Amino acid sequence: MRVTKTISVSLTSSLKQKLLQWASRFEEVAWLDSNKYQQGHGSYQAILAVDAFTAIKTDYHNAFQELDEYQTATKDWLFGYLSYDLKNDVEKLKSQNFDGLDFPDLYFFQPKKVFLFSETEMEMHYLNMVDDELESDWEEILSTENVVSENNSSAIKIKLRTSKDRYAKKMSKMLHHIERGDIYEANFCQEFYAEDTVIDPLQVFFLLNDISKPPFASFLKLDTHFVISASPERYLKKQGDTVISQPIKGTAKRLQNAIEDKEMAIALQNDPKERSENIMITDLVRNDLSRIAQKGSVNVEELCAIYTFEQVHQLVSTISCQAKTHFSPAQIIKHTFPMGSMTGAPKVSALKIIESLEDAKRGVYSGAVGYFSPKGDFDFNVVIRSILYNEATNYVSFSVGGAITSKSTVEAEYEECLLKAKAMRSVLEYICFK
Repeated sequence: MRVTKTISVSLTSSLKQKLLQWASRFEEVAWLDSNKYQQGHGSYQAILAVDAFTAIKTDYHNAFQELDEYQTATKDWLFGYLSYDLKNDVEKLKSQNFDGLDFPDLYFFQPKKVFLFSETEMEMHYLNMVDDELESDWEEILSTENVVSENNSSAIKIKLRTSKDRYAKKMSKMLHHIERGDIYEANFCQEFYAEDTVIDPLQVFFLLNDISKPPFASFLKLDTHFVISASPERYLKKQGDTVISQPIKGTAKRLQNAIEDKEMAIALQNDPKERSENIMITDLVRNDLSRIAQKGSVNVEELCAIYTFEQVHQLVSTISCQAKTHFSPAQIIKHTFPMGSMTGAPKVSALKIIESLEDAKRGVYSGAVGYFSPKGDFDFNVVIRSILYNEATNYVSFSVGGAITSKSTVEAEYEECLLKAKAMRSVLEYICFK
């Protein structure tokens, strides 16, 4: 049981810093932030959850069944992540590529303390065992000083797991699979990493979020594992019987000149290659949702809509359905996992080819971060535009990728990867060299 208190408050930038600085003392922290971006279908402006009462941490073997049992038994708030490699629990697949991060494949915790923010209010939901701390915690948060932390980060040397020449050779193999008809499209990713590197995860998050202001930002601390995400993409949301997915496919850079920037967005929306990428993935998501949907309820609400973010323009489609009532929340996720925008079509063939060509295990990258509510609703992002950090081994990683189709060229796809990597790379270099 939880005790609830509602306070009238506006979520300012200053309050966000106070909340996260206060939260950083706990071993488990989840912060989900919409940055007031009008993405639609949002339930909260932001959520903070701290201090695990119970938790589940496991590899991919029977992971969704264990998550189903855990979520059904607790019927409470749960926060955490689903790694991309849970694909191995969905299909008969393996993950054999290099893993420098060593994160569990699935990690969720039941927090003792939850803060839910709307535009004008905050609700504090505390388990009974800590409800006597409710008033004092809020007073302590308000009195927390917004101190700019000293630069405790070490010098960073970012390396590429896949060289440009190697990327070109692998992409040629991907295109050969497309020419043979093995796949129509696949998301091909590469890792940037740094070893023996110490960073201040909270400081990195503040800076990355400030320059990106995405609708699905997240900061996740689970013991020594950190997910620092500036994701613009929703993977899957369930509210009541309604399930919504908003895949992104199609990218163009922002320009400083307002007129040229608008022309760039229009050009993206009319680009045949970019539209075909998006439409193929939209069809894949429609097919995934049909597995759990009531007959005739799958609906494409938006197709190739332009969404503009701080760094890029993107094409976003919105697909919804009404879920059959006998599917549990975890089962709904399993039937649609991994998300279409990070795999390809046909999905299983794309998953196998991706595994054979990529040089690094994706792990949390292109997985999902989010929450389950006590009612069994959920909302998860796609872990892209994100920095992953293992504090125990001082390993920092971020990955980027793009959709490969028959119309793809090595130069264009590689440039798109560099564009997507720009924010993460600049943040890490600024933090470590300032």
